[in-house]
Amino acid sequence: MKTTGSQKLKIGLFTFIGVAVLAFIIFFIGNKRNLFSSTFGVYGNFKNVNGLNVGNNARFAGINVGVVSAITIINDTTVRVDLTLNNTVKKFIKQDCKLNIGSDGLVGDKLIIITPGGITSNKEVVDGGQLQSIPPFDADKLIGKLTGIADNAGTLIQNLASITGKVNSGKGSLGKLLNDDKIANNLNATVRQAQATMANVHTTTTTLNEDLTAAQHNFLLKGFFNKKKKREKAIRDSIKKAQEAAGQTPAGK
Repeated sequence: MKTTGSQKLKIGLFTFIGVAVLAFIIFFIGNKRNLFSSTFGVYGNFKNVNGLNVGNNARFAGINVGVVSAITIINDTTVRVDLTLNNTVKKFIKQDCKLNIGSDGLVGDKLIIITPGGITSNKEVVDGGQLQSIPPFDADKLIGKLTGIADNAGTLIQNLASITGKVNSGKGSLGKLLNDDKIANNLNATVRQAQATMANVHTTTTTLNEDLTAAQHNFLLKGFFNKKKKREKAIRDSIKKAQEAAGQTPAGK
């Protein structure tokens, strides 16, 4: 079957489009993996990569500057993450920069965030050098803690509701006190009786003080109180003389 010129044109156009799409894909992937630009590598060790994958972005100062080129399990507690970064940012990556695993938004892909350095060292990181890593935030642990707190709060609310129900129904001492009018009346009567007793004690004390004052002025008891005052004065005079004999200054001078 002889191929017509129209068919040749279609085949050539289809081939051209396929090559163009393939070239675009190669360029896109190469550009994303920094295959067509000068690059350098750094790495960091983590205990948990927290869902990070090869090909995820590496970001510095909010700008994508490279990609995750490899993730290797070193042992049961260490995972090595290799980064390929654009050579244009090498002068900004100091030896005291740190690597942190973050997210591109709330539910976006994981990425490596390079925190700026220059605090303890102004030297540029060497190609293939190691940067210190920051342990990633563990969302699973936080969710577990929040779940436990929610469960405890639910139990507490149930217990409070049960206690409130018992009090409202008159169960227990507090419930009886709040709901039983007889107990409340008895309590009020006890308080009133205690108040009356204290008033009587106050009145009795006042009367006793008045009687004692009157007794001091009574001619039958006046001699007794005068003798008591004289004995107190004699004791004070003897103390004063003893102080003067000892060469001491009497009290009050």
